[in-house]
Amino acid sequence: MGEDTVPRSGLISHRPKVGRLARPYRCTEDCIRDLDKTGQLIRVQEEVSPYLEMAELTRRVYKAGGPALLFEQVSGTPFRSVSNLFGTVDRGRYIFRKTLSSVKAAVRFKADVRTAFTSLKNLFSLPLAALHSLPIYTRSAPVLACETTVSKLPQIVSWPLDGGAFITLPQVLSEDPEEPGLLNTNLGMYRIQLSGNDYQVEKEVGLHYQIHRGIGIHHAKAIKQNHPLKVCIFVGGPPAHTFAAVMPLPEGLSEVIFAGMLAGRNFRFKKWRGYQIAAEADFCLVGTIDPYETKPEGPFGDHLGYYSLTHDFPYMKVEKVFHRKNAIWPFTVVGRPPQEDTTFGRLIHEISSPMVPVEIPGLKELHAVDEAGVHPLLLAIGSERYVPYRQRIPMELLTQANAILGFNQCSLAKYLLIVAEEDKPDLSTHEIEVFFVHLLERIDLTRDIHFQTRTTIDTLDYSSQELNFGSKVVFAAAGPKIRELATEIPQHLSVPFEKAKMVMPGVCAVESPTFSDDYDQARAQVKSFCAEVNPDQWRAIPLIVLVDDVQFCTADLANFLWLTFTRSNPSEDIYGVQEFVENKHWGTYGSLVIDARFKPHNAPPLIESEAVNKRVDQIIDNNPQLDRLLN
Repeated sequence: MGEDTVPRSGLISHRPKVGRLARPYRCTEDCIRDLDKTGQLIRVQEEVSPYLEMAELTRRVYKAGGPALLFEQVSGTPFRSVSNLFGTVDRGRYIFRKTLSSVKAAVRFKADVRTAFTSLKNLFSLPLAALHSLPIYTRSAPVLACETTVSKLPQIVSWPLDGGAFITLPQVLSEDPEEPGLLNTNLGMYRIQLSGNDYQVEKEVGLHYQIHRGIGIHHAKAIKQNHPLKVCIFVGGPPAHTFAAVMPLPEGLSEVIFAGMLAGRNFRFKKWRGYQIAAEADFCLVGTIDPYETKPEGPFGDHLGYYSLTHDFPYMKVEKVFHRKNAIWPFTVVGRPPQEDTTFGRLIHEISSPMVPVEIPGLKELHAVDEAGVHPLLLAIGSERYVPYRQRIPMELLTQANAILGFNQCSLAKYLLIVAEEDKPDLSTHEIEVFFVHLLERIDLTRDIHFQTRTTIDTLDYSSQELNFGSKVVFAAAGPKIRELATEIPQHLSVPFEKAKMVMPGVCAVESPTFSDDYDQARAQVKSFCAEVNPDQWRAIPLIVLVDDVQFCTADLANFLWLTFTRSNPSEDIYGVQEFVENKHWGTYGSLVIDARFKPHNAPPLIESEAVNKRVDQIIDNNPQLDRLLN
């Protein structure tokens, strides 16, 4: 089977039966019926608690590459819930089977007009996509049929230390206060805390949005006008609306246009008391954000595999909660990758990859590594086109690296590894170990490491001691091999560094003493390690990673990526054997050393509840379909 049919990390892929789609999905129920008819849905009729149980069952089914889950009885709420809708890439393609090709053609057309004329299929699919792109007003709004309250919504808690219940697949719509109108709205996915902390029950919900998010521009304008910002939070509706909320579109391009194209059905709006209501959503919460007020939000088990801790964020004062008849509440579970958001990432890459070389000339490929938590690690392939007549060194690659770190949400990356296409034209960023080996064979550690310090990083990344602020580093490599990489450890190290194991050619993990509360002492331990390493003997191992548990780190590539790049802040945690600073440039004559030990300022990792696991075992045993899938 090819890469397109096999999800990452060995997940099982069940290729769906193709059902007849008479018309585009208008709501979650339409999608559920279609998946049910084609064997892509399991109904859970036993009552299940939204506190940890639904999330744990979803994680297990996702890991098995299983179908969507419809929870017919959720404790504490009259509403049904569905999870794992996008649990496999094949199911995501199935849900958008009528429109995905035309959306891809439209993106390719934007990247290169000539692609429209390469085939009749491309040429005729463009008008079809455009036909459904513009949002339209409607008098009928099924979402306004019924009212409820915040506490009656499914109160889903995913991890034991979460600060309350959260909406995990929201579509948050805000309108530009200075230039109102449908095409000046932002539809984003920002987590919503429904309960806990200091929120007034039924009246307030937390709205956590991070830096470099579209709603922030609208919030800033509301502050300038000193007016509350009207916000709508939608849940459900056509699945394309959910996908559009997570799609990283260029600034100025409305998500509602993309949603209509992908849905094959124009995004339908209705005005209600000054709010722009998505008429076909399953649920809608409307209210306002005060331009200045914040309240503590969190903690929340997030996609880096750790908790994002409690911090002050805006909150919404809830005016009304609406829902359509027989509404279904879609949700997802995030945690250490891979999870369902991995599928979102794969589909986003399929759709948007033609735009990469257009947005950044010379860039051939870009991969945000899911196993490393997405934002911490980017792999890129660029080009050294301009000086072909002499030996290549990273020159144009550095221009491309700077462009990447200023491009959309790539600006949140910490580690950017970039190599030249000319050295290996068939190299892929998705063959991660091959990419690492290629780079480590060529990188000059005295010249090719470039830092940015005191800059922005992901809000969810706690490798730095200050929220949103950390550092970045670029590793660039171009030209012929300068070293053969070792596959064996060349030197026996003394206590406490005697436990060491190779991760891959050229990369070694070393178990080290626990990082103490005395930061100076902990850093001195790394310095003593660097002093012990013989640079001549370790020349063929350019990268050494210090970890708490060498067996865990080397058990598989995913563990190495997760530990190394989520638990290190480049400027604080990169060392070198015989390091130096010359004209403000840092380099090392010997091996590069990354301190990836768990540190006191790191957020705690996600750990499941044993009691909940036992209860979920019972639910599985009571459901024949789940039992066949998971036992």
